[in-house]
Order: sequence, then structure tokens, then C-alpha cells
Amino acid sequence: MQAMQTAASERYAKCIEVSKRVRWEIERDVIRGRSFDLAKKFLPDGLSKIDRLDFLSTDEKRLVSQIQGRTYANMFGLVERFIAPKVTEISRVHWLGDQTAFEALVRFTDEELKHQELFRRLERLTAADMPGGYLFMPQPNEVAGVVLGKSTWAVLALICHIELFVLAHYREAIEPDAALSELWKDVFTFHAREESQHAILDELEWQRENARLTPAERDQAVNELIALVVAVDGILQMQASADTDYFLRVCGRSFGPAELKKMRDTMLEAYRWQYIVSGVQDPRFQKILAGMITEAQMARIGEALAPIMN
Repeated sequence: MQAMQTAASERYAKCIEVSKRVRWEIERDVIRGRSFDLAKKFLPDGLSKIDRLDFLSTDEKRLVSQIQGRTYANMFGLVERFIAPKVTEISRVHWLGDQTAFEALVRFTDEELKHQELFRRLERLTAADMPGGYLFMPQPNEVAGVVLGKSTWAVLALICHIELFVLAHYREAIEPDAALSELWKDVFTFHAREESQHAILDELEWQRENARLTPAERDQAVNELIALVVAVDGILQMQASADTDYFLRVCGRSFGPAELKKMRDTMLEAYRWQYIVSGVQDPRFQKILAGMITEAQMARIGEALAPIMN
């Protein structure tokens, strides 16, 4: 037990060390007085699933990437609305105990608040240059209120899932794509540098919370995690529809019924991939989750999410 506590303390300390080393500021390091280059894509093809819409022109595909990229930033601003309060809440257990862990979580909260402001800044920049009429449908405070009403175990599971897919998206799709808007790419480069530490802290705190639960409490928490993911899917369905409607209004031409259906289906598939499937399938997430729950509980999660995963 002592060895495990020492190892955890060392991981908290490492997160602090890296947090200090990679620290950045929004205007000085990221924005640097720039605006978005609308002649370039925002979201890479591997995330936008734009290759499935072969009836779109090059300019139209770029517009879809920009719409999805705008929503991508707004979605992170949304989830960070509940991440910061939850991390503040769980830091309480360390207030009069492990001060290294406490400092790590305080830094985590501070960085998430900064990320919220970064994504608000991005929305102002994109709104200034993109055609009017874009709508981001979910209300951040309402969503955060619902999420924070669930058990800490379920919320930490969702947060860990999110921050692991952030890193996977950057590593596998954003970083290798040289065709993206330089500003948009820089935003998610700097974002990923701090999210790397957050993912470690998520794991540590989730495992700490898991260790204190009874089997019955954990089983209920699994149900709540399923409910949260289903709720996320509801948000994605709403936003995918709104973003498709926005594209259709501003793209400058009409489409046939089959093309419209494919466009709506692809937008939803892309959003499900970005915000649910890529995280659920992440090997690190699967390993952490499997170390906490039973095979029967894992099967229950799989069954509940099958319609989304498929």
C-alpha cells in the first residue's frame, strides 16, 4: 500500500513539473494577433469523415471541416464547464493531506478555466469571419448541472474518456495534417500539452474514488456512466442536425434527397466518432475501466452503447 501511495505521489509531482514547463498564455503564445485562414481546413479528414461525402466540391468539403472545427472547439468549452468544478470538488480530500496532489489538482483547475476562455476566444474569431447563422445548441451551464448531478465515479470516467480522446485526436489526426489552418492547429497543439497531465490526474483520482466504493455503489455508477454517454449522444444528434442545416444554408446550392440523407448521416457519424467512439475504444481507457469493473458490467456498457458504436 505504501509503495502504491509513493508511486501515486510521484505521478502527481511529475504532473506539476510538466505543468510548469509547458505553461502557455492565450494571447501571447497561441493567438498572437492572428485570425483564421478560411482558405484552409480546420478539422482534419480523419475526424470529419469528409471522405464519405464524395459529391461535395473541394470548397464545400473545406466548409464542412470549418463548421465541424468550430463545433469541436465549442464542445471542449462545454465539457470544461463541468470538468473544472468537479476537479475543484475532488481536491477537497487532499486539502489537509497530500499537498503535492492538491497543487496538481489546483493547477488542473486553473488550466481548464484558461481552456474555457481560449475556446470562447475561438468562437469570437470564427464568428467574425464565417457566415452568420451558426448555432451551438447545448447550453453549457445546463449540461454541467446535469453531469455534476451524477456520482463522482461516473463523472471522472467521462472526464478521463474525454481527455484521452483529446490526446488520441491530436496524435493521430491533427498533428500529422499539414493542410490545417495554422491558428486552429496551434490551438489544439497547446491544448494537448496541458491535457497530457490532466489525463494522468484523471486516472489517479478515478482510481482513488473507485477504491472507496462498495460493489453496489460501483454498479450504480456504471449505470450513471451509461446514462451520461447516452446524454452526450443526444447532444451530438442535436448539434449534427444544426450544423448540417447551417451548411445547407450557406453552401450556395441544393442537394438531392439521397445526398441530404448521406450528409446528415455522415455528420452524426463523425460526431459520434469524435466524442464517443474514439474515446470508448481508446486502449488506455479500456484498460483503466476494465481494471475497475466486472466482465458483466463491461458487457452491460457494451450492450447499451452498441447502437451508438455501430
